[in-house]
Amino acid sequence: MTEQRPKGRLAAVPPRVWLALVLLVLAVAFILQNQQDATIRLFTIVVTAPLWVTLVACTVVGILIGALAARRSRNGR
Repeated sequence: MTEQRPKGRLAAVPPRVWLALVLLVLAVAFILQNQQDATIRLFTIVVTAPLWVTLVACTVVGILIGALAARRSRNGR
């Protein structure tokens, strides 16, 4: 007769939750290490913001461009 041990609470957590937690920890470490200010110049507009805000904004703009390009290529077929 084999005795089955009950699964622990950690074993019941799905892998995508673990991945989300790892990414969250990396994001917090990134933010804590990149708090110095960066000066951004676009034509005549000058903005000073923390480096992590600047990088997140650039990432969001890139995601939006990719999403718009994907939508246009889907509709163009």
